[in-house]
Amino acid sequence: MFASVVLDIPTQSLDAAFTYAVPAEIEELDLIGRAVVVPFGPRRALGFVLDVFGEEDPRASELNPTKIKEIFEVASQSFFDSDGAACAQFMAHYYIAPLSSCVRLFTPPGGVPKVVQRKGAWVLEQPVIGEVDDRWATLGPKAEGFVPRKGSYKQEAVLAAVRKGDVRVAELTAEFGAVNSALSALEKKGVVRVENRRRMRGVSDASESSVFRVDIEKPQLNEEQQNALDVITAAFNRRSGEVVLVDGVTGSGKTEVYLRIIEEVLNQGKNAIVLVPEISLTPQTVARFRGRFGNQVAVMHSRMSQGERYDQWDFIRSGAARVVVGARSALFTPLPNVGAIIIDEEHEGSYKQDSQPRYHARDIACWQARRKGAVVVLGSATPSLEALHACEANAHWHQVTLKNRANQKPLPKIAVVDMAHEFNVGHKSMFSRPLIEALKNELSAGRKAVLMLNQRGFAKFLLCRDCGFVPTCDSCSTSLTYHENGGKIVCHHCGHTELAPAACSKCGSPYLKKFGAGTQRVEAELKALISGFGEDFSDVAIIRMDADTTKTKGAHQKLLEEFVQASRAVLLGTQMIAKGLDFDDVTLVGVINADTTLHLPDYRAGERTFDLIEQVAGRAGRADLPGRVIVQTYDATVPAIQAAKNYDRSLLLEDELPKRELLGYPPYVRMANILVWGEDESQVKAAAQELYIQLDQALGLLDREEVTVLPATPCVLSKLKKMHRWHIVLSCSPEYDLPGLLEPFFRSRKTSDSVRVSIDVDPQNLL
Repeated sequence: MFASVVLDIPTQSLDAAFTYAVPAEIEELDLIGRAVVVPFGPRRALGFVLDVFGEEDPRASELNPTKIKEIFEVASQSFFDSDGAACAQFMAHYYIAPLSSCVRLFTPPGGVPKVVQRKGAWVLEQPVIGEVDDRWATLGPKAEGFVPRKGSYKQEAVLAAVRKGDVRVAELTAEFGAVNSALSALEKKGVVRVENRRRMRGVSDASESSVFRVDIEKPQLNEEQQNALDVITAAFNRRSGEVVLVDGVTGSGKTEVYLRIIEEVLNQGKNAIVLVPEISLTPQTVARFRGRFGNQVAVMHSRMSQGERYDQWDFIRSGAARVVVGARSALFTPLPNVGAIIIDEEHEGSYKQDSQPRYHARDIACWQARRKGAVVVLGSATPSLEALHACEANAHWHQVTLKNRANQKPLPKIAVVDMAHEFNVGHKSMFSRPLIEALKNELSAGRKAVLMLNQRGFAKFLLCRDCGFVPTCDSCSTSLTYHENGGKIVCHHCGHTELAPAACSKCGSPYLKKFGAGTQRVEAELKALISGFGEDFSDVAIIRMDADTTKTKGAHQKLLEEFVQASRAVLLGTQMIAKGLDFDDVTLVGVINADTTLHLPDYRAGERTFDLIEQVAGRAGRADLPGRVIVQTYDATVPAIQAAKNYDRSLLLEDELPKRELLGYPPYVRMANILVWGEDESQVKAAAQELYIQLDQALGLLDREEVTVLPATPCVLSKLKKMHRWHIVLSCSPEYDLPGLLEPFFRSRKTSDSVRVSIDVDPQNLL
């Protein structure tokens, strides 16, 4: 018997699995998905088994038995099955990524062994993360009526504690000091039993908070919801990997539709995966699924510790979990028998991985669904243009629309305020007059407001008013952001931090102006504004939620609980508050500056601005109280702003689609962004230009009418984390096999230590 093994060495040059002989003593094991130790040249290496085959297989006839080496040992349980192995191989081809990096996605966080060199020998090192077994003390068969010998005070204390209920030995030790000898004596007499029990780290998840508990009673579906459920159920029953796009306004009850299809899937013996953008994976979101499906729900996200994620992965592998809720990585958990994959807020850019392998969760979900006969449900109030286009062009994609909120309440009215006009009439505050008035009125009525600003920090940058100098990051081609807390300037790309200068480092001028508004500055001015309303507003809570205030464990939940429990409050935050939150008493939403995303050098800028306004607007007026939205902008007439104001997507499409078709952007083309980077700028430039010539010579790109290739140019963000960056952009028709064209070239290309190259197939941005 033979095994196909991919080595755990992340490089494009090892793009295929190697064949090893399976020793007779392990032939009975199910080897697929297991880590194994194999010989590789003069060393030992760790690898993962992708497939096994016998001597009757045609592949065996092509092997030279004298050159086939045996597997040394099996190093782990099975991490994935044949479906997972096939998915990893598909990803390696489609995204032109190292096969080992793709396989690694399917392994438990921190739970993979490794082969290391010690004193000249290669040895297997076990993973640092694994199961946690706690020792528990419980009453034994001879406990009734037992009285410890006089003077055995520790035995008396331990027994008294155990009589009240099972208790961890660690808790007994914390209370009474060393208790092992007392426990041992009691155990020998049959009075106490000591046993090991598996402890799941993080089981007291934020979603268990009473603040976020939800009613498990199922509401009556309205006509639109029922129609959506019928379409999804029919697609699920056909078992052909179809996709259903649920295009529903905020508050239209999309989540209830998800819950109902999950129920149907579970009733038919299948399991379900629910993907949520990381910023939307709030305690409130998770609570809705746990409220309906209880302890059958596993959760995977980056705010969990590695140990907690391992326990959830193992919980899924055990078969006890039937619903997995998480960010994009939840696709790779060992959940068997998947019948439905739900992707909420499918338009979100965070579903695209920004490092190797650069996959998109939507595309991988569709591949998995076709293989497993599952249904994919995409949900959004602002579907991506790619999803809308696919519904028109692909017979296996279906679109259902939820035009109204589930409670039949109207969408909040959106008012657009021209901040240029505000400035011209002498109003210099970052808060427009309509927003100030609305804040005062809503807070006076004991209600809550949400204010969104799409950046961190106190100000966007510092500028010398004498010479125009702006402090920039030495490692990245971007300005440093000023933070009031600590008086520091920070690079939000690489994390470089330094004290804000008292004077210009170029000309020595003390006149440094803070330009732009960060969340810290907005918070400071908001406090001053509300204080100016009078003493009656002294109890208004102002809660700031951004990457700075939520970076510690549990901070996200704590801040939301403060907002829920306050009698009246303002939640100020970045994009993370634009979705996934559902509060009945929020009646006002303000967008401080809608232009932040509008003027980025990105062909999706208009679409993303429209999405953001529509999404954050949906936080207002979700229950009985009416809501209103105030959007502040310096460019009120652009189609993206007007489309959002009127809840009219057609205005956006009429502007966006012709431009994208003319300029050759998705959804009318497929793209690949070839990134070239390194520390030496001249080497990067030369390598990028040479690569452009090599691509043309090897593939004849310039002679292919179906492929467009642009010459090598510096990236918009031309320097990042000390690395200079150039890129080459290719595009082709959606039907063209772009990975098939590029993969052979890049697999055979020699790599360089000083200049690195990577390919991003279907990029979400070209920055």
